[in-house]
Amino acid sequence: MIRDALDRPLGSLRLSVTDRCNMRCRYCMPNESYVWLPRASLLTFEELDRVADLFGGLGARRLRLTGGEPLLRQDLPRLIGLLAAHDWLEDLAMTTNGILLGPQAAELVAAGLRRVTVSLDTLVPERMERFARSAHHALVLEGIGAAKAAGFESVKLNSVVVRGFNDDEIESLLGFAIERGLELRFIEYMDVGGASEWSSGEVVSREEILARVGARFGPVRPLDVARGPGVAPPAEAFELENGARFGVIASTTAPFCRTCDRSRLTADGTWYHCLYADRGIDLREPLRAGASDEQLRQLIGDAWRRRTDRGAELRAAEPERGVLYTLEGLKDDPRREMHTRGG
Repeated sequence: MIRDALDRPLGSLRLSVTDRCNMRCRYCMPNESYVWLPRASLLTFEELDRVADLFGGLGARRLRLTGGEPLLRQDLPRLIGLLAAHDWLEDLAMTTNGILLGPQAAELVAAGLRRVTVSLDTLVPERMERFARSAHHALVLEGIGAAKAAGFESVKLNSVVVRGFNDDEIESLLGFAIERGLELRFIEYMDVGGASEWSSGEVVSREEILARVGARFGPVRPLDVARGPGVAPPAEAFELENGARFGVIASTTAPFCRTCDRSRLTADGTWYHCLYADRGIDLREPLRAGASDEQLRQLIGDAWRRRTDRGAELRAAEPERGVLYTLEGLKDDPRREMHTRGG
């Protein structure tokens, strides 16, 4: 397994399969309209599978399918089947908003998808309609139920906590997850991609989240979860007295850059070492120009060995932290958008 300049392994790859989405969450997609990536520029399933296998040959063991909304990509189970066949693969997961999950959950499991994470920021349909411009809250809940029944190894929920939007639902969201035997991860509001209205005052910190949970559910015990020396999952894990577990992803107030082994590939083949990275590496051009596997592995390996990214740490150290990109900045380069490079 190769390591970067800060001794972090190349362990996990997030594959965006489309930049399109059927929601417009304020922290991700603030514009009224978008110019989507040309369909001809999107990597085919065979190209995505080839790239994934190149990363597997360099030490990656975990893949996560993202978007946009990955279930908008037609015939996605076929890609899952290709990826699941690799003997080096230890984990194949997907993040989805859940709207299209219900009818597809069983087929996704049958194809080889092991874990699914569903975004659920509110239990109030009207709030979702205002914040995400979607009236399909009921479909999200149906998708969660279908995923639970389909036999995934794990079904988790993600909730981005934004002060003034859903911070009064911390306890009810966790209660919803506990009642259904699901693990919830609270996510601090991050100033990445489309969060063009971000302000530090809207961030609900890990400490505040834990205090609220403790006041409602009793003592909270931290769990030590690691994937290996120097590698940790993005969420800090916690356990309640009743055995229920939940997590907090504190990228804003407590960055975990020094243990981050994740990188991400856009649907059109641009590879980013860091969610905060301003520039990526085009893998599609050499891929389609006839580069050999060895040449592509050399390109990826050399770039990773030079990697020094720690975007969240550097942002946290800024004395006057504002938005990362304005709306105009996003229009100048659509790959800065969260829905393009994957969350």
